[in-house]
Amino acid sequence: MGLFNPFTVARRLRRIGLMGIGQRNADYVLMYNPRKFYPRVDDKLLTKKLAIAAGLPVPDLYAVVREEHEIAELHDRLKEREQFVVKPAHGSGGDGILVIVGRRGDKYRRANGHLMSREEFEHHLSNGLSGLFSLGGQPDHLIVEYCVQFDPIFDQVSFKGVPDVRIIVFLGYPVMAMIRLPTRLSDGKANLHQGAIGVGIDIPSGKTKRGVWGTEIIREHPDTEHSIVGLEIPHWDRLLEMAARCYELSGLGYVGVDFVLDRNKGPLILELNARPGLSIQIANGNGLLGRLQKVEALKAAGQLSGDPAERVAFARANFPTLG
Repeated sequence: MGLFNPFTVARRLRRIGLMGIGQRNADYVLMYNPRKFYPRVDDKLLTKKLAIAAGLPVPDLYAVVREEHEIAELHDRLKEREQFVVKPAHGSGGDGILVIVGRRGDKYRRANGHLMSREEFEHHLSNGLSGLFSLGGQPDHLIVEYCVQFDPIFDQVSFKGVPDVRIIVFLGYPVMAMIRLPTRLSDGKANLHQGAIGVGIDIPSGKTKRGVWGTEIIREHPDTEHSIVGLEIPHWDRLLEMAARCYELSGLGYVGVDFVLDRNKGPLILELNARPGLSIQIANGNGLLGRLQKVEALKAAGQLSGDPAERVAFARANFPTLG
């Protein structure tokens, strides 16, 4: 077995432009994301309102719960709805999201098939209001919204959950993309830290290239054994344009835009993130740094475009995923 050479590894990482969290925070998050605009992405309810005002589609809002007494009232408000999602407005990493896909008597059926009593449902929501799932543990409010019915193209590559597409946007230019596929390990959640798969998407074509599951590079879904390579993401042109428009919507220069693809409604904006993670680089087998620097070169030359369609065209011409 050869000796591990940290200098060789460092050179290889620099060669592909892999960006670390320290550089992301110092050179991009702090530099391009004004603090005054963070509430636009940290509060999911505010994000939803801004998107609607901009004419961008989001899951329908059914209710907002701000006070304890409103929890008991929610049963009646939702009695005609078989499916819905409850999420903390200031939640992070998917914590506290409750997906209800049906009912049995007075019980709610969760996405994992388990039944939840009214008392368990109320207890979960009470925890959400208290801030158990929110950033910083501060008291929160809850959003109740439409439960996405994911596009049938993902039937064979997702386990009991809704895949989502993340596109990182820098100064209005889509620079890298991936789709996150739920697994048995992630309990049906599209969260990489909980065991979902990240699959790189080629910006020009909208086709998936390869995936990462934990530390393992994969080409098949571990639960369904179907290939995750070569999938054509539906509505790719529209997704890129919507992502580009989120630059103006958020006021943030470096932002992650998360979408879901509904079989009836098409692409919907799920949320925005001012500090998107860096695993997207591993999923793509490409570093972010070179792409960000290309956009910074446009800025330095005074050539940044105010037209989302022009920014998308530049991204498609300049940011292919290799390998």
